[in-house]
Amino acid sequence: MMTGLLGCSFHNQTTLKLPSIPTFSSLPFLFKNSTFSFHKSPLPRPIKALSSAILQTAPQEQGVKLQWKATVDFKWIKDNKETVAANLRNRNSDADLDLVLHLYDEMLTLQKEVERVRGERNAVANKMKGKLDPSERQRLIEEGKNLKEGLAALEDDLVELNNKLQLEAQCIPNMTHPDVPIGGEDCSTIRKTVGSSPNFSFPVKDHLQLGKELDLFDFDAAAEVSGSKFYYLKNEAVLLEMALVNWTLSEVMKRGFTPLTTPEIVRSSVVEKCGFQPRANNTQIYSIDDSDQCLIGTAEIPVGGLHMDSILSDSFLPLKYVAFSHCFRTEAGAAGTATRGLYRVHQFSKVEMFIFCRPEESEHYHQELIKIEEDLFSSLGLHFKTLDMASADLGAPAYRKFDVEAWMPGLERFGEISSASNCTDYQSRRLGIRYRPASEALGSGKKSKGNLAPPQFVHTLNATACAVPRMIICLLENYQQEDGSVLIPEPLRPFMGGLSVISRKSL
Repeated sequence: MMTGLLGCSFHNQTTLKLPSIPTFSSLPFLFKNSTFSFHKSPLPRPIKALSSAILQTAPQEQGVKLQWKATVDFKWIKDNKETVAANLRNRNSDADLDLVLHLYDEMLTLQKEVERVRGERNAVANKMKGKLDPSERQRLIEEGKNLKEGLAALEDDLVELNNKLQLEAQCIPNMTHPDVPIGGEDCSTIRKTVGSSPNFSFPVKDHLQLGKELDLFDFDAAAEVSGSKFYYLKNEAVLLEMALVNWTLSEVMKRGFTPLTTPEIVRSSVVEKCGFQPRANNTQIYSIDDSDQCLIGTAEIPVGGLHMDSILSDSFLPLKYVAFSHCFRTEAGAAGTATRGLYRVHQFSKVEMFIFCRPEESEHYHQELIKIEEDLFSSLGLHFKTLDMASADLGAPAYRKFDVEAWMPGLERFGEISSASNCTDYQSRRLGIRYRPASEALGSGKKSKGNLAPPQFVHTLNATACAVPRMIICLLENYQQEDGSVLIPEPLRPFMGGLSVISRKSL
């Protein structure tokens, strides 16, 4: 989850290159002595589903660059004003509901005036179709001209008012699940606890000390090359990152998810539509100077935009993706011992799950996503707790969010390693992603324009399968040995060429 922190920007000439994700064929030495076989875990559906799922693309005006608009149900907000106001208080939101409703009422009034003047103009035009006295025709011409000019001014005012309404309404966060605890982060409740913290008979080292002794990181050189909070991975740490990514992808693909790699530069509008604010004072997004583009802070953003402005086929839902990407976050103001080392960095690799589904199924898939996360972390032998996050800790898109925090012995605390959010239709209303329910849902097996169900907005969900740096922290600190070595958990060994332990380098 990206929380708001002071942002900064790259110059436009900044160029980035994404290394290819390691494939099973290109890394044969990593799979020596491995029983893993790629053909045992085929793609859950043809890749062509990415395009064939789209039956209709929403029309766009040619030659006109319009400000994007969210499909906000203003009538529902007005009819449920007290409920929405309570939600804003519970989420500690600074959205101005009274201003939104005031602008909405003004817009309705102005729309009626536009329709009235438009009707008068049409009436004048109809009168001029018959035989008229020249003086009467001239009078009608003048009246029509005045009405046309007045209508144009009213329509300009309506566009401006609509834009103001949109900007204010886009600040309103999603509604909140009724079971979400109310309050700040301290009010979050423990949903589940798995495992127990390891007992060490020797002084525990943190991942920084282990990395130094085992020659796994270089923060100093990275600081000279890139700045603080960047790092080089070295030796077995590189293999460990690849192993974590490949193991996670293979496990999640078994659950029916289609693998993706994503663009890591996206348009600012897509970031905004996913519920983040790239140009705000307190953002974690790196914006690229002199462009409308940003670096992604999570693969949630490019995957969310994958089916933007589309009507999806009901038969393709749910669409489940597991995406590998690098992520970039400013993390300004995050100094201190609690965030040292790999815990909070500017660039990292992550595997993200994302689901597009029918509205009635999103709670089910939210439970599925957190179950996948818990299964992955359990299989690595981690001690962790799952939290139902409190209302004030939810980002704007989240209806409900579960966080997983794992025990990190060297840091002597639990640290967040993943989250899973149900965003309901908050993102799809902004991204323009709908689906058309099957005709059978209307009680008729016949397909025709007359009995097609109206399109509905899909629900979107996202969850972290593996945030690599924090997983490396957990593995190094939990599996450290008295002799200074670190054991590799069993599930990862086939992905590291059978390597079972990281030992000190011989001089």
